[in-house]
Amino acid sequence: MESAQQQRRGGGGLVSLSPSQTPRSNDKSVRDLRSADSNSSSKQDKGVNVQVILRCRPLSEDETRIHTPVVISCNESRREVCAVQNIANKQIDRTFLFDKVFGPSSQQKELFDLAVSPIVNEVLEGYNCTIFAYGQTGTGKTYTMEGGARKKNGEFPSDAGVIPRSVKQIFDILEAQNAEYSMKVTFLELYNEEITDLLAPEETMKFVDDKSKKPIALMEDGKGGVFVRGLEEEIVTTANEIYKILEKGSAKRRTAETLLNKQSSRSHSIFSITIHIKECTPEGEEMIKCGKLNLVDLAGSENISRSGAREGRAREAGEINKSLLTLGRVINALVEHSGHVPYRDSKLTRLLRDSLGGKTKTCIIATISPSIHCLEETLSTLDYAHRAKNIKNKPEINQKMMKSALIKDLYSEIDRLKQEVYSAREKNGIYIPRDRFLLEEAEKKAMAEKIERMELESESKEKVHFLKSTL
Repeated sequence: MESAQQQRRGGGGLVSLSPSQTPRSNDKSVRDLRSADSNSSSKQDKGVNVQVILRCRPLSEDETRIHTPVVISCNESRREVCAVQNIANKQIDRTFLFDKVFGPSSQQKELFDLAVSPIVNEVLEGYNCTIFAYGQTGTGKTYTMEGGARKKNGEFPSDAGVIPRSVKQIFDILEAQNAEYSMKVTFLELYNEEITDLLAPEETMKFVDDKSKKPIALMEDGKGGVFVRGLEEEIVTTANEIYKILEKGSAKRRTAETLLNKQSSRSHSIFSITIHIKECTPEGEEMIKCGKLNLVDLAGSENISRSGAREGRAREAGEINKSLLTLGRVINALVEHSGHVPYRDSKLTRLLRDSLGGKTKTCIIATISPSIHCLEETLSTLDYAHRAKNIKNKPEINQKMMKSALIKDLYSEIDRLKQEVYSAREKNGIYIPRDRFLLEEAEKKAMAEKIERMELESESKEKVHFLKSTL
């Protein structure tokens, strides 16, 4: 299986056949293959539906203790979720069908192996892929994406989420293939419509005046997508490096306690992994293929009156709900083939633009609660997720680059950065590395203290001399 996968990757998605193995054109198998190819190409023209996975969390300890009624039932084999609702003393059952359904007893590994693992393989084939979790506050989005507490003894935790498992799979496959590759990661937070770089060094932020600090901006890339200008990119070589970056970045995320969740995410986060892999053509030409995986943990939608949000928290929740509402409007516009899709109405939808109706392969993990008290929000999530199933993306494999062309681009980038550094030095002011600045500041402080001490000593000596002369 693995060797077949490697053959397929090495040949750019095709299994090479020797002349003796090549079938004749009048063979039925070839006609079937051609018809299958034409069907697949026509499907590609029409687009590929966004994959939607539904996960229901178990009842919490508090909910179990007070015997909270369960109104959600999951049929994993039939991929159905049934919600029971009483309206005017009549029981109304609503059933929703999804690509995959995971009930309250589902494990992290099960969800990853069945739903996410194939997407990670697509990234290594050269596609851009996005996985994002959506749902009400307290339904397990962050747990699904990041997992529970990490073990310190080096073992891979059994409750690890989608992000650490994706990282592990990427490195396992690359090492098994003995591939030559480079990898970089970015980690950003979107809070109250402002982007924060979770990988930016904290020390540098202390020396930047808040008024002069430029906000991180979203820029159009000229191809219909957007990129974040000035975002820190960390080069990584091992899975452990990524785990540490994740832990450090996640600790900076804004969380708060609400009545619905003790540690509610108050911001959206996007963790991106970009991989460049070297492969050789049959002619011996070195090519570079690129794949990107975006892992998104959205802030929870919430009913403000039920979550207990007050003043600043309520305004914060309003901003969260507003960006998610825009996301809902974008989904509706895409499903209804509306002429205008309101991507630009929020930074969240601008960031996810290529993932919704673009060239990216997208998977949405919708999380719900089985409790009767959350039924209204659960039905809203189910409706939202069910509509999202009808969005069609047109995934395109990233164009491979010749290694020589990539090196040339890197040299051009180095030249550009050198010019920027030179122009910065020419301005009114001196621009120096942070470490050197800190060292010089410390030396200057020590020198100032020494001068002050010597002045005090000189003054005291002069006083003593003056007293002696007067006596």
